[in-house]
Amino acid sequence: MSITLHTGPAQTASSLAARSFVLGYGVLAYLIFFGTFLYAVGFIAQLVVPKTINSGATGSTGQALMIDLALMSLFAIQHSGMARQGFKKLFAAFASPALERRTYVLLASLSLILLFWQWRPITSIVWEIETPMAYAAVAGSFAGWLIVLYSTFLISHFELFGLTQVVSHFAGRLTEPMKFRTPGLYRLIRHPIYLGFIIAFWSTPTMTLGHMLFATVTTAYIFVGIWLEERDLITLFGDQYRRYREKVAMLIPGLF
Repeated sequence: MSITLHTGPAQTASSLAARSFVLGYGVLAYLIFFGTFLYAVGFIAQLVVPKTINSGATGSTGQALMIDLALMSLFAIQHSGMARQGFKKLFAAFASPALERRTYVLLASLSLILLFWQWRPITSIVWEIETPMAYAAVAGSFAGWLIVLYSTFLISHFELFGLTQVVSHFAGRLTEPMKFRTPGLYRLIRHPIYLGFIIAFWSTPTMTLGHMLFATVTTAYIFVGIWLEERDLITLFGDQYRRYREKVAMLIPGLF
C-alpha cells in the first residue's frame, strides 16, 4: 500500500505566510539596526539626536560609572555570546537558521538603544581642542564611521546584517556558505570595521571623562572581540585564514 501526500492550498498558504513573517521580521530588524547605527553617530559626535554621550540625567560620578559599565557589559555579553558557533547551533535547533543573524543584530541594536537611553554622562573635561583643529577632530570621527559602513559593503553588508538570509528564505533558496574574501581595505588590514570604530570613538574636539570611559572600554572590548572572532575564523577557514593573518596587519598596516 502506498500513500501519496499532496500539498494543498492551505499548506501552500501556510508556508507563504511563514516565509512572509520571516521576511517582514528581517526587514523590520534591519531598519531598527540602521536607525540605531545613525543614532550612534549622533550620540558619539553630539549632533542632531536628543540625547548624546554628554547629555542626560546626571548623578554622582560613582553611580554614573557603575551604570555605564553595566550597560557596556550587557552589550558585550550579548554581542560576543550570540556570535559564537555554540550559540548558533543552539539557535538552529529551535528556529530557522535564516533568523539567527537577524535576531543577533536586532538584540545588539536593542542593547545599544538601552545604552543610549540610560547612559549617565560624566562631563569633567579631559581635553578640549580649539578651532580650526576641532574641525579636523570632527572630520576624523565621521571618517571613522564611513570606514565602518564602507567596510561592511566590501564583505556583503546585507548578508552581514542578516537581510540576505531572510530574502533567500522567502524565495525558497538556500543561503550560500560564507566564503573567505579579502576585498579592498581587507588587503591592507584584517579588521577595518573595528579600526573605523576606534577612530570614530576617539576623534572628538571635547573629550569628557564619560566619553573617555566609553572609548576606553569599547576599544578594550574590540581587542577581545578580535581574538574571539579570529579564533572562529580559524575554525571555519583553517590554514587559509592563518596565512592571511601572517601576511596582513590587524589594524595598522606595517605595525600591528
